[in-house]
Amino acid sequence: MSRIVYVNGVYVPEEQAKVSVFDRAFLFGDAIYEVTAVLGGRLVDFDAHLARLDRSLMEIALEHSLNHEGLREIHTELIALNHVDEGIVYLEISRGPAERDFAYPESPAPTVVAFTQTRPLLDNPYATTGVKIVTIPDLRWKRRDIKSTAMLAQAMGKQAAKLKGAYEAWMVEDGFVTEGTSSSAFILDVEGVLRTQPLGSHILPGVTRRAVLRLAKQEGLRGEERPFTIEEALSAREAFMTAASAFVLPIVEIDGRPIGDGRPGPIARAFRGLYIEEARRS
Repeated sequence: MSRIVYVNGVYVPEEQAKVSVFDRAFLFGDAIYEVTAVLGGRLVDFDAHLARLDRSLMEIALEHSLNHEGLREIHTELIALNHVDEGIVYLEISRGPAERDFAYPESPAPTVVAFTQTRPLLDNPYATTGVKIVTIPDLRWKRRDIKSTAMLAQAMGKQAAKLKGAYEAWMVEDGFVTEGTSSSAFILDVEGVLRTQPLGSHILPGVTRRAVLRLAKQEGLRGEERPFTIEEALSAREAFMTAASAFVLPIVEIDGRPIGDGRPGPIARAFRGLYIEEARRS
């Protein structure tokens, strides 16, 4: 049975879904997207994703006609139509089709598309084994806080990691880790402090990142939004990554060198469990 996707107000089989070749998402990456996890057929942290979507759209002066209720209806309808129990919903809003010109069109007609992907989130084998990562230079533009579809640098980084047999790549700028190609970066340093980059235009404000910092405070673990170097990561007690579709995954190796004893650490495992428990409750 064909997957049903949403395109500009219509639910259609994926084979019939079409977007103009003049769409600015295709020509310029002039679009914003969000990925929301689905557990038990229900959306996880959706309000936070909507808030980040609003912020990204505002930053690029892109308006559309759907309110939060309308976006929620699209997501829940796609979940129902495609019988998704566990997986993700991808949403993209572009400035729409227009004659190719770098300047924004005067009267844009935004394109809104969404689709589901069924995938195992709870029984992710990497939660048990941990993941290996590599480090690469951060080659991205300066507005990484905007969740834009212009992600060639991240795709190049992910491919570099794949070719080296790693799961993810951490990007490094001015000697400090910024974030992963599709994740937020955390370490538990030698003093037992949970550290991650502070928010700013240099990183994406991760939804799961925010939840983990809140859970750390709730659990009485000292957390600091303070940059760290690769050397600090290599000497850390633990390292882990967070992402909407991965939750929390332990990192056991960086650039071929083990972190801690080379096995998933107790803090990473605990936060994965806490996040999933909270997601199920909500």
